[in-house]
Amino acid sequence: MDIQGTIKEVFATQTISEKFKKREFVLTTDGSTPYPQHISFQVTKDNCDKLNSYSTGDEVTVSFNLKGREWSGPNGVKYFNTLEAWKITGVSQFVAPTKNVQAENHAIINNNLDQDILPF
Repeated sequence: MDIQGTIKEVFATQTISEKFKKREFVLTTDGSTPYPQHISFQVTKDNCDKLNSYSTGDEVTVSFNLKGREWSGPNGVKYFNTLEAWKITGVSQFVAPTKNVQAENHAIINNNLDQDILPF
């Protein structure tokens, strides 16, 4: 799944064990509701370094997986969800100008008509 929004906050990397670390960040989306949504994502292991390129206020597209798990405790069973980001891409603020191909082709045809290029 993909979602686009603005980075609201990036937290420090948490080292859980020698082989596992995680980092959380919050993405604010305008979405289709009248109120902004603040969505918490996490990245794990080597993906933690991907957040070093971004800061608060950057507009990004996040590709993520929805993960769910069950936990049995002394008070019964609980369920937890995690949004695990695996790709973060900056959204460009600049749109490349498009060429007017039709006008260019028209100019080429007109120039060719002005020249005597017929083979006979």
